[in-house]
Order: sequence, then structure tokens, then C-alpha cells
Amino acid sequence: MAIASTIFRARDLEGGAQHLVFCLVAVVLAAGVFYVDTYTDIEGAIAVLYVITMLLAAQATTRVGLLAISGCCAVLALLSYAMTHGDDGDLQSTVRLIVALAALAVTTMLLMKTESARLTLLSINSALKESEERYRSIFDRTRVALWERDYSKLHALLMNLKRQGISDIREYSRANPGFVDRCIDLIDVVASNEAAREMLGPNGSAMGALKRTILPTQDKFIDVLQAIADNRRVFEDKAVVRTDSGEDKLVLLSISFPADPASFNRVVVSMVDVTQREMALKALAEAQAELTNASKAATVGAMSASLAHELNQPLGAIIVNAQTLLRWLDRDPPDLAAARRSAERMIRDSERASEIIRNTRSLLAHADGKLESFRLDDLIDETLTLLEHELQRSGTTVVVEKEETPLLKAVRIELQQVLINLITNAIQAMDEAGSGERVITVRKEKQDDDAIRVTIRDSGPGISAEAKEKLFSPFFTTKASGMGMGLSICRSTLEARGGRLDGGNHPEGGAVFAMSMPIRPETDHA
Repeated sequence: MAIASTIFRARDLEGGAQHLVFCLVAVVLAAGVFYVDTYTDIEGAIAVLYVITMLLAAQATTRVGLLAISGCCAVLALLSYAMTHGDDGDLQSTVRLIVALAALAVTTMLLMKTESARLTLLSINSALKESEERYRSIFDRTRVALWERDYSKLHALLMNLKRQGISDIREYSRANPGFVDRCIDLIDVVASNEAAREMLGPNGSAMGALKRTILPTQDKFIDVLQAIADNRRVFEDKAVVRTDSGEDKLVLLSISFPADPASFNRVVVSMVDVTQREMALKALAEAQAELTNASKAATVGAMSASLAHELNQPLGAIIVNAQTLLRWLDRDPPDLAAARRSAERMIRDSERASEIIRNTRSLLAHADGKLESFRLDDLIDETLTLLEHELQRSGTTVVVEKEETPLLKAVRIELQQVLINLITNAIQAMDEAGSGERVITVRKEKQDDDAIRVTIRDSGPGISAEAKEKLFSPFFTTKASGMGMGLSICRSTLEARGGRLDGGNHPEGGAVFAMSMPIRPETDHA
């Protein structure tokens, strides 16, 4: 009993009274088999009954215990044989002993294998339980709204339609008005986390609310049905869902479909509320549009200032010539030849003023985004003329490196707006730094067969490392009165037409901005 107690101790602790019962029955049975085999005249392989002892012990012992009990039973069988037959054992009794020992060995091997399988199964079940607990913990605690939904009946319906040759779910839903409602009714909500209930409300995750939740976005739901019919593994898109309070929210919807059709009873659906983000992006886009219009208005203002500056000279000349004409006419006799020359100069100056106005109107007339072909040299000259007053005020010299380039097809007023912005930034940077020599170098070259590159370099202090990282970020500025949208708008303007704008420091000093523009855009209108 002491031996049995040691053998069964582990199982006794684990299984309690039931294991103890198996232990006692196995010990009593082994003792009974030994007694019958040794002290009775029954002829037969009584020792084979030790197998029953092993089967009973297997319910309450470990692998080590099984080996110990098997050894004990074998010793009992051999001891019984020695006590009953001694040295005069015959062939028949020896064969019975061998059969009993063989049965005992085979039973022990099978029980050991069964025990190994049982332990493996317990380990697998334990791992599965831990995995399920981890999954459930992540599912419940994550801040992403998650649902587990049963799509098995819906999947079966769509696969049946597919077998009937129906592949276009949208067309089928148009031909069958009640189809979408029927599909929604086939979906069951298995579980949802706290984030899902916070997003849609306390009742937003219930099965009864599923139809109301999907109602605002039936078109997207049809896309989900099409994804299932096409055996796609993932569906992602933006969709609108309705909360308990009737509020519509824009969410990023993601559904992971299993590869095994039998697993459609637990499909994970996630939603991320992007309403505020989309509203912020929309507000930013509207602000950028307003600032772009403001920038265009500023360009018109610069043109107006330049126009007033340019018209001042011919108008002044007209006044002087008109006064001279009156003096020639007041002479006695009037000097008609001199008066005629004054009148001719007045006509010349008037035509010059008219040409200035006509050129400015021509520039403003293309503000609607119309593409036109023009020489880049002409555009640079016109831009510098517009900025002539600002350049003279700041004492800045502009050097244009002439190089022959092909005609450029672009929106003239947009490109001129970018040039004005970059040159104005260079002037202001050199003003703030108090640069002694103020030079802006404009260089143009053919970048390749499809693009022209224009670089604008100043002789200022250059761009700091901190500013370089945020150079084109909206609302970033190093100016006290700046809005921080100029460079961002310039880059967006060029990229919208297939171009590019980069900025940095020149190896020899100063900041340099490079504009890359396609010679001919792919389309006539962006």
C-alpha cells in the first residue's frame, strides 16, 4: 500500500477521491490475480488479468506510475511462476507466462502512447484557451470598434447565387429591390467590444439595430456583398454609419474574410471613426483654396502696383508734351512744326500706356486655368517687370542666365504666381538678414526631353536645418507677419500640373529653389 500510495500520489492530489478509488481497486485486483495464479489449481493464463490492473491504474497515475505498476505486475507474474512450478515448469505453463508478459508489455506501450496523446491534447487545449483569452482581452480592450458577426448564412446565399451564374451583385440587387434587406437579415451580431458600443451607442451593436446602422450606406454594403461573392479576403473602404441618436458618422470600415467557408460564422468587422479627421481635412482644403485666392489677389495687387508705376511715366510724358504743345501754339506766330512733334510724342506715349494696360489684361484674362504655349524668357521678363518697384526698393539685382529652351505649355498666370512668390521670398529673406550684396540668380535649362528646370538662388543666409524639415508644410513660416502658405501653395500648384518644387541651400551659399515643369502636360486641363 505504501508503494501504491507513492505511485498514485500525483494523480491522487489532482483527481481527489475518484483517483483514490481507481488506485485501491487496481491494488486489490493485482493482489487477487496473484493469489489466484499462485494458490489455486486453475490452469490458464491468469497473469493476463494484470492487463485489467494496468487499465484501471491508467485512470489515476502518471507515465512514471504506469511503468512502475507494469514492472510490479511483471514481477508478480514471475514470482507466481517460480512459486508454483519451480524447476519443473513445463512448456505449457511457460507459454502462458510469456503470453501474460507480452500482453502486459503491449498494454503498457499502448497506455503510454495514449497518455502521451492525452498530455499533448491537454497542452494544445491549454494553448488554445490562453490564445482565446488573449484574443478576447485584445478584442474587449482595444479602442478600435470591433464586432464579431455571423456571415455564414449570407455567405451560403451568395455562393448559391454564384453557382447560378450571378456574378454582378449590384445589378442583381437593382433587379430585386428586397435583396439587400434580405441579406442584412441573414447577418447576426455575435459579439462587440466597448469601443463599438461607444461609437454607435448602447444599442448600436445589437442585432436589431444592424439594419438601421447599415441603412445610410447601402451602396457600400453591396460592395461588401460583391467582395464576399468574389472570394476576397479583405474589404476596406470609407462608409457612413448611423448611431443610436441618429447621427451619421464617417468611418474607415475593414472586414477580414476567412479562407475557410466554415469560419464565416465569426467574421471580424472593425470601424475607425474618421469624421473629425475628414472635417479637418475639408476645412484645411477650404482654407488652402481661400489662401490660394488670397495669393492670387495679392498677385493682382502686385500687378496693379506695377501697372500704376509703369503708367506713371507715359502719363507724365503726355502731360509734359501737352504743356509744350500749348506753349508752341501760344507763340505769335504759332510754331506748328514743334506743336506737331509734341502731338506725335503724346500719341506715342498714349500707345505705350495702352500697351501696358493690354498686357496686364492679357495676363489676368488667363486666370481661369487655360493652358497656353509661351516662351519662358518672356514670362521671366514680364515677372521681373511686375516686381521692378520691389527690386528697386530693396536694392536687389536679378541676373537671368539666358539659355535656349523650347516653348512651354502651361497656365501662364499660375506659373507667374509661383515665380513672384519665390522671388519675393528671396527679397524678404535678404532684407531680414541685412545682406550687403543682394543678388537673385534665375537660371533655366532643359532638364530632359519632357521637362524644363528653373532655379532661383539668392545671396541671403540660406535655410536653417529646422526650417528645411518643414519648408513646405502648411502654416509654417519664419516671418513675423507671414501665413506660412506661400511655398505650400506653390508646390501644390506645380504638382497639380505634373511639376515639382524643391528647396535647399546652395553649396556656395544662399537658398535655392528648383522648379521642374513638364514641357507639355498629359492633359490640357488639370
